[in-house]
Amino acid sequence: MPEYLITTTEKAYYEGADGLQLTGDENYGNYQFVAIGNIVNDFIATYCTDGKILEGTKKGDVNYHAMRAMQELSYDTFQSTKSIEIEIPPSLVMAMPDDYVNYVKISYTDTSGIEHLLYPASKTSNPKAINQDGNYNLLFDVAGATTEASDSFTWAYYKSPVPPNTINQKAIDDAFFDLSVGSRYGLDPQYAQSNGSFYIDQKRGRINFSPHNVGKYITLKYISDGVGKAADLFCPKFAQEAIIKWITVGCLEARMNVPEQMIARFKKEKFAETRKAKLRLSNVKMEELTQIMRGASKIIKH
Repeated sequence: MPEYLITTTEKAYYEGADGLQLTGDENYGNYQFVAIGNIVNDFIATYCTDGKILEGTKKGDVNYHAMRAMQELSYDTFQSTKSIEIEIPPSLVMAMPDDYVNYVKISYTDTSGIEHLLYPASKTSNPKAINQDGNYNLLFDVAGATTEASDSFTWAYYKSPVPPNTINQKAIDDAFFDLSVGSRYGLDPQYAQSNGSFYIDQKRGRINFSPHNVGKYITLKYISDGVGKAADLFCPKFAQEAIIKWITVGCLEARMNVPEQMIARFKKEKFAETRKAKLRLSNVKMEELTQIMRGASKIIKH
């Protein structure tokens, strides 16, 4: 029986293993996805057997190009983001998720459940702080390498309470807008907000937050590459044909003596299927578009 047919009863689907509905052990919505392993097996049977265009291609090669396709399409085609929520501790530091690649949005949630956007702090960082003695000489470990402090003074000052000599005691970008940088005249809009800010320390794998975010619930929305965990090795059915074309092009380019016109043909098909998948996954509905247009211009009638 084909592996993409529905083989469970509706009762088993809705109730799950424990026989109860909506308890968390169900697998709702799984039909909208297809396992990468199934795509690989179908690809080998269709393209790699005797007399086919990729005859003799090994399964390992197909797997490799399937994973590369998943990575590339996960970034800007699948539009699937993950999200986690944590309470910011007094250290003002949050560890990056283990499958983190890049953030989409970081916000805090108020008591009404509304998310408020936090902005990246472009005027601070957490540089490597080299330890020095009282005479400003560098300190070394037994192996002859310089020793490093856990945090820099830049970060220590950034996360410390705001000093009192400020304008109207009103925080702007987690520091008060000082006269030395122009007061409020000519204020850059990116700093004219009181939601707070964050700094991403790529090297240490941490996200640092501004002082007044302590105790707030922060939501991190981020993207992964789609291959970090076994549970992620599924792609939307809308993108299945795009994955197949990516694998085909990758396998053809790795072969010797393949005519350029053949590679060009499949590259064109790969581009077309990727574009088609992106359009389908954008999930734009006419009713929603109409509502947006109404908000942009009140003179537009239904």
